[in-house]
Amino acid sequence: MSTVSKFSKLPRWINRPLQCPYEGATVLQTSRFNKGTSYPSEERDAFKLHGLLPPNVQTLDEQVQRAYQQYSSRDDDLAKNTFMASMKAQNEVLYFRLLQTHLKEMFSIIYTPTEGDAIENYSRLFRKPEGCFLNIRDQHSIESHLSQFGNEEDIDYIVVSDGEEILGIGDQGVGGILISVAKLVITTLCAGIHPARQLPVVLDCGTNNEGLLKDELYLGLRQHRARGKEYDEFVDRFVQSARKRFPRAYIHFEDFGLSNAKRILDKYQSQIPCFNDDIQGTGCVTLAAMMAALHVSQVPMEDVRVVIFGSGTAGTGIADQVADTIATETHRPKDEASKQIWCIDKPGLLFKSMADKLTPAQTPFAREDSEWPEAKQNDLLSVIQNVKPHVLIGTSTKPGAFTEEVIREMAKHVERPIVFPLSNPTRLHEAQPKDLYEWTDGRALVATGSPFPPVEFGGVKYDIAECNNSTCFPGIGLGAVLSRSRLVSKKMLVAAVEALKARSPALEDPNKPLLPDVEDVREISVDIAAAVIKCSVDEGLALEEGIPSEDTELREWIRAQMWEAVYRPLVKP
Repeated sequence: MSTVSKFSKLPRWINRPLQCPYEGATVLQTSRFNKGTSYPSEERDAFKLHGLLPPNVQTLDEQVQRAYQQYSSRDDDLAKNTFMASMKAQNEVLYFRLLQTHLKEMFSIIYTPTEGDAIENYSRLFRKPEGCFLNIRDQHSIESHLSQFGNEEDIDYIVVSDGEEILGIGDQGVGGILISVAKLVITTLCAGIHPARQLPVVLDCGTNNEGLLKDELYLGLRQHRARGKEYDEFVDRFVQSARKRFPRAYIHFEDFGLSNAKRILDKYQSQIPCFNDDIQGTGCVTLAAMMAALHVSQVPMEDVRVVIFGSGTAGTGIADQVADTIATETHRPKDEASKQIWCIDKPGLLFKSMADKLTPAQTPFAREDSEWPEAKQNDLLSVIQNVKPHVLIGTSTKPGAFTEEVIREMAKHVERPIVFPLSNPTRLHEAQPKDLYEWTDGRALVATGSPFPPVEFGGVKYDIAECNNSTCFPGIGLGAVLSRSRLVSKKMLVAAVEALKARSPALEDPNKPLLPDVEDVREISVDIAAAVIKCSVDEGLALEEGIPSEDTELREWIRAQMWEAVYRPLVKP
C-alpha cells in the first residue's frame, strides 16, 4: 500500500494541495500562500497574478540562493534577525527553506543569543504584530481574543510566556511574545509542527524592568508585575479558555519567572497536556548528555554524584529529571535518589534550615544541616572538595564561575570529570571548553549551553556537544500532538531522554560529542516522537485512533504529518 493511500486521510497529511481563498495582490501579501517568483503559469492564471510578477518562473532553490545573498549582506546579527523576521512575514515557505539550508549558521540568529537582542529591542524594532496578546487588565476578553485564531480543530501547539525570565536577560514584558514566536519556529524547523497550526501567546501582566517602564516607545502595560491571586487567576483563565477553544492543543510554558514556573507546571501537568521547556526540556537534554557521559566514564547511575551550580528554573529542572531517572533505574524512592544531587544557589549550598527562602522547586534538594558541619564552607570549591562529584552542571549565569582551581580539584577525585557550563548566552558561560580540557589534561567530558568551536588538545580534536533543547522539546511536542496524549507523563519524558541518548556519537567513540548535531534534528525528532507516542499508548493516555503499532509504519505515519518547506499546489476552495 502506498504512503498516499495509507495516510492521505490524516488531517495533517503534508502532500495535499493548499486551498487558497484569495486572488491577485492579496495572495502575494499572505505569507502562507506567497510563492514570490515561483508560481507556475497555471496558478498565475487561476489566481490573477499576471502583471503582478516578473515573467521568469524560478525554483525555490533559486529563491533561497537570492535570499541568502541578501541575508549575508546585513551588517550584524541583529540586522540579520530583523531580515529573517521580515521574510517570515512575507513568505513562510522560503523563510523555513532558507533556515533549513543554512541551519547551523542561522540557528543562533533566529534563537539564542541574537533573539535575546531582538526581544530587548522589541518595542523599537516593532513592525508587524505576530501572535496573541493577552493582558491582565482585560481578562474577560481572553476567550474572544483566542477565537480570532481559529476553531477547535485548528491549533495543535501553543507556546505561552509571561516574559519574566527571558533567555538569561530577565524581564522583557510584552517583548516575551518573541520568545513564543521563536520557540514555534523551532518546532516547525526541527519537528515539522505545521506553522498554520501554532499559536504564540504573551500574558502581559506588567513588567518590573524599569528601563521598559520609562521607555516612551514600550508597547506593553505600564505597570509593575501583578502577583498573587490576580496573577494566578489570569494564568488560569488563559489555560481554561485555551483548552475550551482549542481542546486538542498542547500548551508549552516558556520563560516564566522562578517563583511561578514550577508551581504552574505542577498545577496543570496532571490536568492537561503541557510542558515547560526551561524545566523539562533543559532537564531532558542535559540528562541525555549526562547519561552518555556516564556510559563513557563507566559510572553507574546508583553511584553518581551531581553538583548543580545555579538552582533556578533550569537548575532545579535538571535536578528533578536526574532524580527521577536515578529513582527509576535504581528502584528507590525519589527523595532518596535526590540525596545524590547537591544544589548551590546565591546563598551557597541549599539547606533545609533556609526554609521559606527556598523555592518549591529547591526544597526537595536542600540538604540536612547536620550533613554539613558549621566549620565547613558551603561555596562551590568547598562543595567540590567534600562531595567529589562526577558531574558539575552550571546554570548560574555567572561567567567564569568554574575556575581553574574548582576544575582541577574535581579532576583530582574522578577519572573523567563531566562538566556542563550551560548558562546562556555565551558571555554568561561558567567556563570555556578549551580551559576545561586544559585543566583536566584532556579528561573532561564537556557539553555547553551554546555552540562553541572544536577544541584541540594533545593532538586530538574535540567537537563540543551543545545541550540544545531544540534536539528534544520539538520531538516531545510532536509525539504529544500526534498521539493526542491527555497528559505528558514522566515516563514519556524518560522515553524521550533514552531516544536522544541513543543518538549520542560518544556511544560509538568516546572522543565524539555527547549529543548529536542539531543538523540531524528532524530524524532525532522522529525517534523521540515515536518513543513518546509508544509510551503514551502504553499508559492509556493517547486519544488518537489508528496509531500504528509496528515501529517502521509508526515512523512513516509520523513523517507523513511533519510539515516541510516546499511549495504545495494552490487550489480554489
